[in-house]
Amino acid sequence: MEQVIKQCVGIDCSKNELVCCLAVKYLDSSVQNLDQQSFKNDLFGFKRLINWVKKQADKDCSLTYVVEATGVYHEKFAHFLVDSGLRINVVLPAKISHYRKSMNLKTDNDKTAAIGIAEFGLSRKLDEWQKPDSIFRSYRQLLRERAQLQSMLVEVKSMQHAHQHSVIYNERTTKRYKKQIAFYQDQIKEIEQEISNSIDKQPELKSKLENICSINGVGTLTALTIISETDGFNLIRNKRQLVSYAGLDVVEKSSGTSVRGKSRISKRGNKWIRRALYFPALTAVKHSPAFKSDYARIVKNTAIKMKGVVAIERKLLVLIYTLWKSNEKYDPESFKKIGSAIKADPNELNQVRSEV
Repeated sequence: MEQVIKQCVGIDCSKNELVCCLAVKYLDSSVQNLDQQSFKNDLFGFKRLINWVKKQADKDCSLTYVVEATGVYHEKFAHFLVDSGLRINVVLPAKISHYRKSMNLKTDNDKTAAIGIAEFGLSRKLDEWQKPDSIFRSYRQLLRERAQLQSMLVEVKSMQHAHQHSVIYNERTTKRYKKQIAFYQDQIKEIEQEISNSIDKQPELKSKLENICSINGVGTLTALTIISETDGFNLIRNKRQLVSYAGLDVVEKSSGTSVRGKSRISKRGNKWIRRALYFPALTAVKHSPAFKSDYARIVKNTAIKMKGVVAIERKLLVLIYTLWKSNEKYDPESFKKIGSAIKADPNELNQVRSEV
């Protein structure tokens, strides 16, 4: 019997069901799908899944579980596996989608999705997923809720404005709009107060946030959004990975002399980080000489203001990362070469300073 060198359980998660595929890789690099099974997406289903894997898998070879990050449906299972001492990798849907296209599958359903995830796990060296810190997870939920309420508030205000300037005016409609606006404003204030009270109880976090807020244009909620969305930069190894995670990395499409696509940001990343950085970038451009000069240079070269804003967003993100790791306040002179720093750790920070 040929030796198994790697085995993987690929899992396609939905609201009610986990569709699984157990696949193995042999010494000659061939791949075989051993079995497929479906389980309920609940605690009872999780336990049945683990028992099924134990019966089917090779006990002498390490095994990992790979799931696609589909909304929130995978989260309970991921936490269950980590609490059970098992390895799990959570992969972005775009990566799985591109890999499945290379498989040239004619059928697209949950079973083929599980096969694609399993074979992707066998073909890649993936970072092991870790449970996010509970406090960062709590902040992330509150800040996302606040952002959604702000969007609804803006929408209602726009509707109120349109109604006030329309030909047909209804006083009762205006009163309802005012009630909705007051409701959303109260909800936002309540969330902000809850966040503020929580931060006051954590001196170390509060100190780090104050360091980050020494950057022109960056406030507490912006800094906390970046920190919570990255789980305190727990799995971030360098600035390139961070920029890519936020979807602020530049992509280019070109080939030979005939294909010359425009460079643009990928937007294949965390939209909440990009959203949080937009207005701080505009403020930094307006009030910080260092950021203003960078913005002016980019706009002069490209004649596109938005490219300048995105570049400042990217610089702010890396700067926040560095200040969080170094636990220091922002000093424009010491950090003027931050754009060229690859990793934000104390050793590299000293190297950057030595070059200034």
